[in-house]
Amino acid sequence: TEALLIFSPETSLLRSFSRKVKVRVHWALQLLALLCALLGLGIITYNKHLNGKAHFVTWHGLTGLLTVLYASGQCAGGALLLYPKLMKNWTLAKLKLYHATSGLVGYLLGCASLMLGMCSLWFTTSVTSASWYLAMLCPLFTSLVIMNQVSNAYLYRKRSQH
Repeated sequence: TEALLIFSPETSLLRSFSRKVKVRVHWALQLLALLCALLGLGIITYNKHLNGKAHFVTWHGLTGLLTVLYASGQCAGGALLLYPKLMKNWTLAKLKLYHATSGLVGYLLGCASLMLGMCSLWFTTSVTSASWYLAMLCPLFTSLVIMNQVSNAYLYRKRSQH
């Protein structure tokens, strides 16, 4: 979330920095997030293996795996923005538009995976009553904030330039 909010003109802690600095911070935070996701996936898979439990059999597990794979692809696509000449026949504006749009899809996929995890038996027995509803509101709220930022500050502006 913070890596995406770097570009927000309203909430970014780096408002006064150049776009180049914001891009580098975004890149570093996204790479760190991907590494944490891969590490988490590895630990969960290893733990399931140790306990003889099946993995990727729930909606949460499947969407989590899909999210990590999607994030890996999104990071690779973001790296292409650093070297746009590798993508002949594509303008930099189009690459940025597709990266922003697919990043939003990936963010929503991650939030869906998180919410599906909150519907698991373990979570619903550990977190009850109003706390569960508050926990569910967090990814919903952040999704709306990110959708608003990407749509208003980026997508509509880019569409009008084409």
